[in-house]
Amino acid sequence: MILSLCLLGCPLRAGQLAEGDLVPTVTAKDQFGQDFLLATNVQFLLVAAEMASAKTANQKLAEQGPGFLERHHAAYLMDIHTMPGVARFFAFPKLRRYPQRIVLVDSAPALAAVPKRSECLTVFSVTPAGRILKIAFWNPFSEPADRCFVR
Repeated sequence: MILSLCLLGCPLRAGQLAEGDLVPTVTAKDQFGQDFLLATNVQFLLVAAEMASAKTANQKLAEQGPGFLERHHAAYLMDIHTMPGVARFFAFPKLRRYPQRIVLVDSAPALAAVPKRSECLTVFSVTPAGRILKIAFWNPFSEPADRCFVR
């Protein structure tokens, strides 16, 4: 398994989530201030850690129309813990215009164990028991949105 991850160009660092691990509990609110609870029907969890890839992902997901993530039993988390206050002032109203639910994670430890790849969102394929079945990466700059939902 480690060899295959190295071949994918994303070596795991100590403490990173891996296939078979439980999906961590994340307490956060979406762009409308609604509490997020990871439901048992979630089959895919998308995690954006970089602002540029998150912006592009927001646009690509929005192009798919309302309900796209729900139809794929997916949740979308955006790491905002490093976003400066002044940027939030301008970003949050823009985020409310997107048709998809964006869970805004404002805690560094909450997503610290998520494996990351430059310009990509991490995509967890999740079992009904809440375990990570597969870890993949979606490059919203070059790949279609439905690329995320391949088991």
